[in-house]
Amino acid sequence: MEPSFPPIENLSYAQSVAELESIVRMMQSDKCDIDHLAAYTRRATDLLKQCRARLTATEEQLRTTLESLQ
Repeated sequence: MEPSFPPIENLSYAQSVAELESIVRMMQSDKCDIDHLAAYTRRATDLLKQCRARLTATEEQLRTTLESLQ
């Protein structure tokens, strides 16, 4: 049975980063369950995509806000 994860869209950016860090630590440890490695890798990839999307959206919002000051 694969590990279950909360929906990414329900996580804040900070929660996503914390979960990603936890997955990386677990994958680097001796406790990594090889049977779940693919699931952890998929989850980490999905978390990275979500974090990147949020950073890009924030950057665009900041750029728009700063441009309106000029």
